[in-house]
Amino acid sequence: MRAGELKSVTIRSLFWKLFEQGGSSVVTLLVQVVMARLLAPSEFGVLAIMLVFVNVGNVIVQSGLNTAIIQAPDATEEDFSTVFWMSLALSVALYGALFLAAPAIAAFYAIPSAVAPLRVLLLVFVVNAYNAVQEAIVARELDFRKTFRATVSAVLVSGTVGIAVALAGGGLWALVAQQLAQQLCKCLVLALQVPWKPRAVFRPDRARHFFSFGWKLLASGMLEQAYQGLSDLLIGKVFTTSQLGFVSQGKRYPSALGTLLDGAIQPVMLSATSRVQDDRAMVKRLARRALKTGTFLVAPAMVLFAVVAEPLVTVLLGEAWVPCVPFLQMYCLVYALLPIQSTNLQVLNGMGRSDLFLRLELIKKALGVSVILFTTFVLRDLYAIVGGYIVVAVLSTFINASPNREVIGYRYSEQVRDICPAFLLAALAAAAAWGVSALGLGELPQIALQVVVMAVVYLGAARLLRVEEFEYLLSTARGVLGRGRR
Repeated sequence: MRAGELKSVTIRSLFWKLFEQGGSSVVTLLVQVVMARLLAPSEFGVLAIMLVFVNVGNVIVQSGLNTAIIQAPDATEEDFSTVFWMSLALSVALYGALFLAAPAIAAFYAIPSAVAPLRVLLLVFVVNAYNAVQEAIVARELDFRKTFRATVSAVLVSGTVGIAVALAGGGLWALVAQQLAQQLCKCLVLALQVPWKPRAVFRPDRARHFFSFGWKLLASGMLEQAYQGLSDLLIGKVFTTSQLGFVSQGKRYPSALGTLLDGAIQPVMLSATSRVQDDRAMVKRLARRALKTGTFLVAPAMVLFAVVAEPLVTVLLGEAWVPCVPFLQMYCLVYALLPIQSTNLQVLNGMGRSDLFLRLELIKKALGVSVILFTTFVLRDLYAIVGGYIVVAVLSTFINASPNREVIGYRYSEQVRDICPAFLLAALAAAAAWGVSALGLGELPQIALQVVVMAVVYLGAARLLRVEEFEYLLSTARGVLGRGRR
């Protein structure tokens, strides 16, 4: 594919992915706000424990095979069916194992009422075995309009279901119903748009080929999900489910915002890189553009979120959720570094270097687990546990970036220079916005004024200093709007 054609397809795909992430994130935020007012922190804490098993299970079901399909230049219809049957077999086996283990899990955390909800929630394994192939096909084609329709529809339907069950007094079942309905609806809407349907075909040679690539991503994904869930499991055991609810809510919103911004760029980045993986210079240009653009969007958003956290939580969630504010602010720092983490990892995936991907995950998770165990059992402090994630996130920027010096010639020092303008401007704008809190305004006026000040200072300084990322986004938006008017 020529450079100009790739740029056009990539930009179009990026905008559809932004629409998907933006639409779903706004609706999800509204749903979470309503459900946080209807349900107790302890119920969100129980859900956090259950989701650890679900998230790790989903990684096992996919086994890195969906990424293998995206990365493979010669994948066929028979390959899609082969991958589906592999994933389905894993999903059924895993569901059976965890179905039997559910009483033991509930007893370990002293939450016997969670047995039936956990067993129902685990049904997402079977749904995702089918949906993972559909999403891989869409990503290969860079046709993210389809995932936009599916994701937004799923969020609307699942939000309605979850709120309805919560209003009916369903408690924890409201959260389970929302999660399951979202995956089911997304799968069905995608199925209406993607012509592929599984066939009674299984090619052992292709299965071995895809698994030889995917098993490394499987191991990496399991390490990542286990690491992310480890603190939830430890907090749920050592502390209380209510405290876990505050920590999980503090993480939920920065995570959603990071997914909205950086999560729109990275799937497009992976698909584009896989198309030009033989052109090392082109991959480096794509990586730099993804990193600089992602940081320019994510850094100020996370900094602003941290600044307005307390009044925003009070207004949206209520006084009962104010204890989650410090955790939210700390996780904003973690997710501000998301672009440099994800860009480097997507380069390795797109270049077919899942071996390096796995090696990095082993190093990072050994470091991360050591920090979590120390902060949980030695310091026994919730703030220290979340603070440990910040330390690991900073160190992981160097670990993730190190192989790409050789793979595409993108050194860590170059990457730091590329992200510095966004972080410096975000710090300047945050200082100005923070001063608004001294005016003694009400919560809503304070939030509104801080957002305006942050935006004006950040964008104004970027325009005045002719920051490359800002100029690129501006010219791209003008080009898209110009084509739209024609």
